[in-house]
Amino acid sequence: MSHPTRVGMISLGCAKNLVDAEVMLGHLDAAGCELVAEPGDADVVVVNTCAFIESAREESVQAILEAAELKRTGRARKLIVAGCLVQRYGDELRQALPEVDAFVDLDQVPAIAALSGVSAPGLASDLPLLAARPAARTRRATWLYDDAEPRIRATPPWTAYVKIAEGCDHSCAFCAIPTFRGAFRSRDPASVVREATALAQAGVREINLVAQDSSHYGRDLGPGHGLAELLERLDSVPGLRWIRVHYLYPNTLSDRVLAAMARLPRVVPYVDLPLQHAHGDVLARMRRGGSAESHLRLLDRIRAAMPDVTLRTTFLVGFPGESESEFDTLLEFLDTARFDHVGVFDYSHEEGTHGHALADDVPAQVKNERKARLLERQQPIAFARNAARVGTRVEVLVEGVHPETEHLLVGRTRGQAREVDGQMLLNDGFAEAGRLVSAEITDSAGYDLVGAILGPA
Repeated sequence: MSHPTRVGMISLGCAKNLVDAEVMLGHLDAAGCELVAEPGDADVVVVNTCAFIESAREESVQAILEAAELKRTGRARKLIVAGCLVQRYGDELRQALPEVDAFVDLDQVPAIAALSGVSAPGLASDLPLLAARPAARTRRATWLYDDAEPRIRATPPWTAYVKIAEGCDHSCAFCAIPTFRGAFRSRDPASVVREATALAQAGVREINLVAQDSSHYGRDLGPGHGLAELLERLDSVPGLRWIRVHYLYPNTLSDRVLAAMARLPRVVPYVDLPLQHAHGDVLARMRRGGSAESHLRLLDRIRAAMPDVTLRTTFLVGFPGESESEFDTLLEFLDTARFDHVGVFDYSHEEGTHGHALADDVPAQVKNERKARLLERQQPIAFARNAARVGTRVEVLVEGVHPETEHLLVGRTRGQAREVDGQMLLNDGFAEAGRLVSAEITDSAGYDLVGAILGPA
């Protein structure tokens, strides 16, 4: 008796891309496929790619080549490449990678099963695959998923990402995402609430709202459909305990949203605010606007609304024309702003962006040095902010036993987002993974916190 087609998924890139991968897994599962964790055990390997910057594209191509090797040496019979790289460079990929059996762009996510040539049940069909549509480079996607799409989550059972919008209307000079992800388009708020309700009923306790610009949510839907209204509706979903919002754009973060975040008990006081830089001239060249002074005023507004807020940001170093004095302004801003978490990227010269018309005149070595200097400058700030939390009581989402020792549990506070921030090391008490507990912070360990479980939250 033939077995169902075994499908393995390799998903790269951001959380928004992971949601697309989970929807593809849902459609493959609905088609009768057996989903396997190891690509080496699969009949069909799907690589969901990222095309954000050069390093991400290189990682995607390497993953494709490694999956192609499974076709040559292993059991895999078909290789499917999906996602942003296909949307952005579909024509080139078809010419350069003949070992790929089908390409699935962002608008074809719901058709992944047909484009993979799978049948249910049975082995992958040997009939010719449906050809992915010919597409000119940088064709803008229009598809937007909703709660009716099948979805198999790849995150732990207690947490999930919920994409509330797709695309972007900004024209940041360093970013090509609008050229292939398309214009900003918000999901129907009722669909988001239905999805959150279903997730909560399935045991999810934390939802992470993601979009290219979450604070822009609903502005294309008309009055009364903004992020504040969505948060108010989500706060009433039974079973949800934490609602975390990612990627709040500084120019669209309103006082109404801040007031809602401060007022609603399930919305965690965590602001993820990619500022990119602090020097006004660099921000102007980036087509972002703002300055160190306007950034600090915004941070004051946020902290006034939520005194216990955790602040995360990302910066971009080495943008065309960035001088040493402009970079020094960023270092000085970091000292004043006192962020809890900081991420840093070095500039990638992307075709199709406004920045590509500028000379990429900051050497790669200088970009790397500035990245290291910025992170080094932030380290004592982050350590000091963690040390100041010692002695306080916090709510912790337990995520299981520490991978290196059975004597520690690992969890996260409301101020620690999954996979991007530090974690809470629990060395006293026990709770099952997925439980929310009350804990006392007894020590800090660099970017991590140490604590003892006091009881249920």
